[in-house]
Amino acid sequence: MRRLLVAALVATALAATAFGQDFGFRGFGFRGPFRIYPNTRYDGRFTFVRLRYEHLPGGNWYGGWPAWSHGYPVAEQNLMRIMNEVSYLGPHMEDINELTLDDPELMKYPVAYIIEVGWWDMSDREGEALRNYLAKGGFVIVDDFKVRGGGFGRFGGAGGWDIFEANMKRALPGVRFFPMDASHPIYHAFFEVNDLDIVPQAYVAGKPIFRGVYEDNDPAKRLQMIINYNTDISQFWEWSGTGLRPIDQTNEAYKLGVNYIIYGLTH
Repeated sequence: MRRLLVAALVATALAATAFGQDFGFRGFGFRGPFRIYPNTRYDGRFTFVRLRYEHLPGGNWYGGWPAWSHGYPVAEQNLMRIMNEVSYLGPHMEDINELTLDDPELMKYPVAYIIEVGWWDMSDREGEALRNYLAKGGFVIVDDFKVRGGGFGRFGGAGGWDIFEANMKRALPGVRFFPMDASHPIYHAFFEVNDLDIVPQAYVAGKPIFRGVYEDNDPAKRLQMIINYNTDISQFWEWSGTGLRPIDQTNEAYKLGVNYIIYGLTH
């Protein structure tokens, strides 16, 4: 029933609003001019937080948008609409916050999202802040980066896993990355996700790869970070209702997003 519910929501609620919105771009692959929207003041309600960072040279490769911002804020607004429909979370749906890791305000928010981490030029302060955020119970969703040169044309130059791994080892010395499979509780936190061969990128070959970081490198302890590698979950959120991505794959991407948030809030 939950699977059918999300499919119906994606196919109707979001599709219907597509006629009144441009979903952040005009035509395929163009999101319009980049701008940062004001953050909403913390009031106890769940607010989606996207992490902002300085990127490596070339990180403005997508129409001048910095790497951290791809899909902002439409992707998370759409996900929050789905969260509002399928749960009693009652999140902010239009007000989406973007914060740096070393902003003290981040500690008020239990779940944070970061994208295109192959372009991340991590500072020492960010590394320390990430370590503290995870230690205090924060949960981080990492999304949308790929094997170096794994795309085509302008999509093939993005930094790969090695840059992200080097950053994580600075922030979390000795960190290990564990392969995830569909038996993990995060894939059953709300929806039942029994197959991870889903949500491929539109412009990258190969299967999606899911990895996790655990407290003390112990899979028996809390999952602190979920990593979506060689895939782009939020692209499906951003483009839902436009006809640019298949409805069945979009449905799976929303299920993952909902599960990630529920897991992050309850563990």
